[in-house]
Formats: sequence, C-alpha cells, structure tokens
Amino acid sequence: MTHTPHPAADRPFSPFFLSDDGRCLHLLDQRRLPAEEIWLEITALEALAEAIERLAVRGAPAIACAAALGLSAAAHAFPDDPPAFRAAALAALDRLARTRPTAVNLFVALSELRAALDAHPQADARTLRAALRACADAHTQRELHACRAIAEHGAPLLPEGGVLTHCNTGALATAGIGTALGVIFRAHQLGRRIHVFADETRPVLQGARLTAWELARAQIPFAVIADNMAGALMARGEIQAAIVGADRIARDGAVANKIGTYTVAVLCAYHKIPFYVAAPSTTLDPDLRTGAAIPIEERDPHEIHFHGDRRMTPLGAPARNPAFDVTPAALVTAYITERGVFRRDQLGALFDL
Repeated sequence: MTHTPHPAADRPFSPFFLSDDGRCLHLLDQRRLPAEEIWLEITALEALAEAIERLAVRGAPAIACAAALGLSAAAHAFPDDPPAFRAAALAALDRLARTRPTAVNLFVALSELRAALDAHPQADARTLRAALRACADAHTQRELHACRAIAEHGAPLLPEGGVLTHCNTGALATAGIGTALGVIFRAHQLGRRIHVFADETRPVLQGARLTAWELARAQIPFAVIADNMAGALMARGEIQAAIVGADRIARDGAVANKIGTYTVAVLCAYHKIPFYVAAPSTTLDPDLRTGAAIPIEERDPHEIHFHGDRRMTPLGAPARNPAFDVTPAALVTAYITERGVFRRDQLGALFDL
C-alpha cells in the first residue's frame, strides 16, 4: 500500500474510487486531513479492513461503499479455481463484517455482495469477479443518488440563521454530496442565508478537521465550536436548527450516531429548536425493534488519551471511548431520507416502503 495524490482531479469529488482496471481502490486518508491530502492505494483485503478500522475511511455510507469497491478490487487476487474463489470471498465478507459494528450500511453492502455470489452458483472466477464489481458499483450509485434526494428533500426545512451540525456528514462520509451536510450545501445553493456551527466532535475531531474542510471548500459561512459550547449558543439565540447524520436507525426511531449527538438532541428539545436526522434508507435497520439493541462500538482509549502524538491524560488514567450514542425518537423532529421527510408518527410508513 502506497500513498499517491488524487490522479483524477477532473471528476466530481469522492473520498474513494477504483482504478480504471478495477484492481486498486484509491482512498483518501481522512486521518491526515486537513493538513495533507494523501490517497491510499488498496489492493489487498487486510489493508482494506485496517483502513476501515483505523478511520482512514469513516461515515456509514462511505464505509459501506469503500468496503464493497475494495472487496471487488481485492478479488482480483483471489484464486481462479471457483470453489477456492468463493471461499476466499466469503472469508473476506466475514473479515469486513468485524471492522465496525454499529453502522448498518456496511452490513447492507456485505449482504448484497453475498447475494451476488449466491446468484452465480456455478460460475467461474471471472464471472464472480464481475458480479462483485457490478454489485459494488450499483450500491455506490444508489448511495450517490440518495444523497442528492436527501439534499432536495431537506433543504426547504432549514431556517435562515445558525445551523448546528455534529461529526462529518458530507462528501467525505458518503458516495455523494453528503447527508446532513448535503442538506446544508443544497440550502446554501438555493440562497438560504445559513451560518453553520460545526461541533468539533471529540475525540478525533471529525467536525473540526473534516466538516470545516468541506465547508471551507464550499465557501459556506461557518465557525467551529467545542462540543460543550452548543447549549450556550442556543440560549443566546444563535442556533435555529440542528441537523445530523446517522449510523443506524431502529424501528422505534432511535438513532445511533457519533457520540455527542444525544446531547445535542436534548439541548434542542430544551430550547425548542428543530433537530433533524438525515440518512439514506440503507441506515434503517428493520430487524432491530428498539435503539437499546443497537451495538455500540467501544474504541481504543488511546483516542481519549492522546491528541496527535501528545498525551493529554495522566499515565495510568482509565478512560472510556464509546464511539456512538443513541438518541430516542421523541427527540427527533423529522427524518430526512431519499424517500422523503418523515415525522415520528410516520416511521411505520418509512420502514414499510
């Protein structure tokens, strides 16, 4: 795996793309932003899994797309013997399923890839490789179109003035212009006078590093704020709405999203500020009845102890690092999906579409 600059600056921005021969996934290393734009060249399954685990790629839709495209690239190294190819592909799916447990989009993509293999029980390796590639491309295209539709549905909901967002939900996190940040981009394009407040999003600062990077590129007025400043700004009347993404939505409407989202939702409820969740339908988990059943990833406490190479806590200090929290449906004003905008009392219709 080597580092390379983006070789196709003329194409619409995406944090990942396949080489022309389909054998290499080019992946923007989001750990290096905003200081450096470094692209990883991934051709092997384990390198792909580690890139997902170590947050070189993050954001639920982007993880799913990168996993699918990366697997189709890695499949070029699988054996040509059909049974051996199939065994290698199934092992790859199992490995990818162990990378990030909370974002359901990943498991949707892996299920689609498994179905693509099952649809060709007697095929040779060449046909199976083509099936994986077609499946990965189709999944990515659906996510791209979902982002566009989410932006169109959500933009009219945003008021003028201050809009708070948490974590990163733009092109870096998806296959398109973004989910929550895509709504903001579209509202700005339509002439809405918006000033974005981007929570820094501790502990790895996706808001301060990534959302700010995307907003600056789009020339949208914004300010980065520490996570504990949002309530004060709401009390001063500087925030008129909040919009976030999601990693998994249970049937009861509970939303798993980056840690700190629940706090934002509680603050919005107290200050009577609308709290919107923007996510594609691949984020819905119809198999989970309640948010209490959503698996929450506990990440390495190193992310708490260190800021870059500098230790911020005393040696031996214990730390907890849940990567996500769960916001109940009672705190959500509306869910913005590619299928439209749904209130809490319309969740049944959303899941049944």
